[in-house]
Amino acid sequence: MEYRRFGRTGLRVSQLGLGCGGFGGIGSEPSLFGHGEDEATAFAIMDRALELGITYFDTADSYGGGRSEEMIGRWIQSRGARDRIVLSTKVFNRMGPGPNDAGLSRVHVMRAVEDSLRRLQTDWLDLYVTHEPDPETPLDETLRAMDDLVQQGKVRYVGASNIEGWRLTRSLWISDRLGLVRYDGAQNEYNLLHRGAEAEVLPLAADQGLAFTPFSPLAGGFLTGKYALGEAHPAGSRMTLRPDPYAGMLTAATFRAIDAVRAEAEERGVSMAALALAWVLGHPQVTAALIGPRSLEQFAPAIESLQLGLSADDRQRIVDRMEAASGPTA
Repeated sequence: MEYRRFGRTGLRVSQLGLGCGGFGGIGSEPSLFGHGEDEATAFAIMDRALELGITYFDTADSYGGGRSEEMIGRWIQSRGARDRIVLSTKVFNRMGPGPNDAGLSRVHVMRAVEDSLRRLQTDWLDLYVTHEPDPETPLDETLRAMDDLVQQGKVRYVGASNIEGWRLTRSLWISDRLGLVRYDGAQNEYNLLHRGAEAEVLPLAADQGLAFTPFSPLAGGFLTGKYALGEAHPAGSRMTLRPDPYAGMLTAATFRAIDAVRAEAEERGVSMAALALAWVLGHPQVTAALIGPRSLEQFAPAIESLQLGLSADDRQRIVDRMEAASGPTA
């Protein structure tokens, strides 16, 4: 396992991060709270991750309605693992019925961090991430709250997820102008089927020395090859539990692109999932890719991907092959 600097900071994280969005739920979807991995499975997944050298653990207060953080907290205490992992959680999504129980206002951020620390059974977060932009809250209000948390020792570094290039640029300008803590990392979707981050966020990360830690490197499982157009989805898959975010991908063009990745993987004698993950890891600005295995067996392609070492030419060849099969996928 390689350990990479988190942007311009001195922090180092494993090049694979463990996404814990399936612990006790399926992401932040309230109707699926209580589904996902049970505690015994979550503990086994975290044990295996640490055994493999994965030290970067990513969750959010809203995953499973707080269940993910609670499971991680109990695992940390039972394993005495707090000093061995880089712990990241996120804030934004609704955590209660009140008008201030969501968003990035100072009121919600200050309350949410205390709740996350309690659930995680820790005194500090290595990384605190805004889960989504909040157009209703001024950026300087959020950044002042984050700055206070860093000054208080409750947070070491801050990052932003699902953020546009213009908003991230403005946030960095505000931090520089007001002398506040700045975002040190961005966490957006990036994979062979969704390359939008290449337009602005990745060049900005390179220019400003930001870490980039993409989620969904396998496009919600599409790049494992387990889905087929017009056929029933595998039982228990994301497309059976939470299909809405992926409905737009059920097109002939998408599956022609997937077939091109499959053909490339077969020619190389590797699994399709490993090739897709190695493609993400091969971008020079990617610090760590967040994987979300739901079983111990699903670590296999992640381990395999670390051995591939795709060059820039290799990465471009795969993109060219996909686009020739289906048209641009960015």
